[in-house]
Amino acid sequence: MVSSVLWLAVVWAWGVLIAPTPTLAADEPLPFAVLVTYHSRTGNTEKMARAVVEGARSVPGARVVLKRVGEVTKEDLFTSDALIVGSPVYWSNMSGEVKTFFDNWQLKFGVFPEFKMRNKVGAAFATGGQVSSGKEVTMLTILAAMLGNQMIVVSGGGAFGASATTEGDSPGIDEKELAAARELGKRVGEVTVLVKRGARK
Repeated sequence: MVSSVLWLAVVWAWGVLIAPTPTLAADEPLPFAVLVTYHSRTGNTEKMARAVVEGARSVPGARVVLKRVGEVTKEDLFTSDALIVGSPVYWSNMSGEVKTFFDNWQLKFGVFPEFKMRNKVGAAFATGGQVSSGKEVTMLTILAAMLGNQMIVVSGGGAFGASATTEGDSPGIDEKELAAARELGKRVGEVTVLVKRGARK
């Protein structure tokens, strides 16, 4: 009797150990979190940010948070699966507020030495007054900060991300530029799903 009970206990324990981990069906939405953050003084970069959010939300399973860079918390940053950062062009580079945001990853949030942003998906967008005002440099410096933290960077809406010209012959932000921002958000969402599904295998 005792031996039978012990045998049943062993069989039950073995079944628990080898039970497969529940997996999502191939067509079932995979939940993921996207943080879209930006600095905007005139409202142009904020308008692009909201279009980026629309694009990200179009991907099934997306939970998207929109915040200004000065409002982002440690929890916002580290619980996100993807991060999209937007900046106006200040002297052919990201604004001081966005640079401070990246500096705070270590100074306030303690991202090192564990590389807590590692393997999260990252992307950038920018607005600038003129056609050739440094928008590409601004996006590249944002992406460089992400690469330094071992993130997986992607583009979308343009070669380095989405951008908009806001002065001169192109006042404000037109529908084509908003469409590029939506495309960036959507692509980040799609790539994030691919990364998360791969990590689950």
